Amino acid sequence: MSQGTQKFSFTDFFSKGQYETQVETLQTQESSKEILIGIPKEIRLGESRVGLVPNSIRTLVGYGHRVIVQTKAGEKSNYSDNDYSEAGAEIAQSKDEVFKADVLIKIAPPTLEEIDLMKPESVLISPLQIPIISEDYILKLKKKRILALAMEYMQSEDGNFPIVNIMSEIGGMVAMLTAAELMNNTAGGRGTLLGGVSGVPPAKVVILGAGMVGTFATKTALGLGASVRIFDNDISKIMRIQSAVGRTLHTSSINPVYLAYQLVSADVVIGAVHSKTGRAPILVTEEMVSKMKEGAVIIDVSIDQGGCIETSEMTTHENPTFVKHGVIHYCVPNINSKVARTSSVAVSNIITPLLIRMGSVNSLESLLYQSKGIRNGCYTYKGCLVNEYLSRRFGIKYTSLDLLLTSNL
Repeated sequence: MSQGTQKFSFTDFFSKGQYETQVETLQTQESSKEILIGIPKEIRLGESRVGLVPNSIRTLVGYGHRVIVQTKAGEKSNYSDNDYSEAGAEIAQSKDEVFKADVLIKIAPPTLEEIDLMKPESVLISPLQIPIISEDYILKLKKKRILALAMEYMQSEDGNFPIVNIMSEIGGMVAMLTAAELMNNTAGGRGTLLGGVSGVPPAKVVILGAGMVGTFATKTALGLGASVRIFDNDISKIMRIQSAVGRTLHTSSINPVYLAYQLVSADVVIGAVHSKTGRAPILVTEEMVSKMKEGAVIIDVSIDQGGCIETSEMTTHENPTFVKHGVIHYCVPNINSKVARTSSVAVSNIITPLLIRMGSVNSLESLLYQSKGIRNGCYTYKGCLVNEYLSRRFGIKYTSLDLLLTSNL
């Protein structure tokens, strides 16, 4: 060892400075606000999912929040009242008790009657589902000064839509499995097996959109042996979907002429287009649908944003399909409700950290001010409509949320 070089043992190196006098600091503690969270039983559109599952409630109760759950709210997702009670939730026999909560978590938008039950200036976290809401819906939220957050438009810090992404994963798989069922003779289809068999060609599937729904619909279709065509104008998404499945696929930008040509011979069409701000764009016209073969199947997963196929009309799980121009249409907005337990856990995992964060700040206004992603999901705030698309659609005055928050803080 050269002269003048100081030798340290590992122990000395890692403990150096640990016992030196430290600068005195005053202990500070973030103020945490107790939130009363309400989980009502869903009554709309044959909805089987629930806003929060028992495991998430254990976490929220541990953070000092109260959760009140309407009796049998989780029954269709196979969660009993006892499961919720054991997790620390309060079980309410009356929905009136639940709707008096500070924050209401719903998997389907509230009905007009349910909005009447809500506490003024409370927070509503639910999907927006543009096709089923009305002008009265917005006006009632404004009158009660409800702070309404649309699940599907809330963004994470990296710009992704976490609720949309996780629901899209499930939706893509469920959509393709549903299409396979509807192609059976017993469902009125052409009697075609999605994957074909030896000596018989597979069914042809056209997927509109290469996002998360399109990716998981593609993976499922390929796994079942179908022949897939993917359309999207975002070439980077097409590259990503090919990377995800590990092989080159038949893809195209959305060219109306080529799309119409592919639709003529398609057995299944999956509409999987998502709009960041409002209604989904219509990519398939009624004329294109009229030229499709009889017994073909359309699954419009974009129906919760109005649908990307002109002939699409919203349906329910009780009456999920209708036939137009000889083509079977499946346009259920809450398609993920077919696998209610998986979907409930997925949503609950995303909403729970948001509620914890909401309780850790002094006011929700501060949280909105800090988070651009959460602001993106807000559509009514303190008696104002703050979503520009809804303003144009219903002719209601629009107010900038950024301006409102700046003036309040």
